[in-house]
Amino acid sequence: MKVKPDQLGAQLKRLKAPLPVYMVTGDEPLQHAESCDRIRRSLRDAGFTERDVMHVETGFSWESLLESANALSLFAERKIIELRLGGQKLDKKASGLLQRYLDNPAPDNALLILADRLDAGTKKSAWFKEVEKAGLVVEIWPIDTDQLAGWLNQRARTLGLELTGDAVQLLGTRVEGNLLAAQQELDKLSLLYPGHKIDVEQVVEAVADSSRFDIFALSDALLQRDPARCQKILLVLRQEGVEATLVLWGISREIRTLLNVQRGLNNGQAYDSLCQREKIWGKRKAIVRKASQQLPTRTLEEMLSLCHDIDQAIKGQLKADPWLLLSTLTLELSGCQLNLPAPVH
Repeated sequence: MKVKPDQLGAQLKRLKAPLPVYMVTGDEPLQHAESCDRIRRSLRDAGFTERDVMHVETGFSWESLLESANALSLFAERKIIELRLGGQKLDKKASGLLQRYLDNPAPDNALLILADRLDAGTKKSAWFKEVEKAGLVVEIWPIDTDQLAGWLNQRARTLGLELTGDAVQLLGTRVEGNLLAAQQELDKLSLLYPGHKIDVEQVVEAVADSSRFDIFALSDALLQRDPARCQKILLVLRQEGVEATLVLWGISREIRTLLNVQRGLNNGQAYDSLCQREKIWGKRKAIVRKASQQLPTRTLEEMLSLCHDIDQAIKGQLKADPWLLLSTLTLELSGCQLNLPAPVH
């Protein structure tokens, strides 16, 4: 079955038992992350205390999915198998193995598939129809401009805030449809003015105060290849208690965007069409285009591999300081050739 993000919580509560498979697909990062978190919480409440995360990248062995499903836990725990597809498409072999899993899912396993937006062809594929039939699919679309004001007001209320109409309009202009940025600004407003009615002046003051040191400023500094500013922003983010996971998400998302732009241009696609698809707006269009020309594809792919190492370090599966690795990542992406050895696994 399919549900919208705002219907997911209620649908999960209505389920009499956990489903064998869940899928979250779409390009809007905040709703994507929140939907995945809701599913994970629901499964944890049902006793799924173990988690096996698999990143589907070039060379991924699909047989490992079946191996994980068949592996017996030392403590007989129920397990979430998290399959991160990203933008990867499944070939015939991968599709067949996934359908093989879904034909006879292990009762103590739940498969959670994370994917970017799917094209029409993928939605007609046998494996996707099987996922839709056997489980729950959360399909995420960006919030339209005319829906953003309502979304901001609803989010503000959950934080105990009330926004004036002008404040909502200004905040909507500031975030340009980026819900993650919007949530970040609302969180800050709730800290600065708890329980208050927020007007334009307060939004201006809070936004001006935070605009230099947020994850999106870090992304801009990376694209503009400004290593000193990258390190400064990274230091402030760490000092302010921002989760390394969120910083990693912002950087890895930028890398994937650059790779998608490069591939699209190589295939003869118009840059404006790519910007529409990748949600690149305003002044960022020129910045992203220049960065995609300056950074070789191989470098970007190597940096994605480093992102995987950082993810493992954050989870404690790799003995390394994730913030040090994030510093290395930003330096490499912003033009510094470090040529450091890869972390030891």
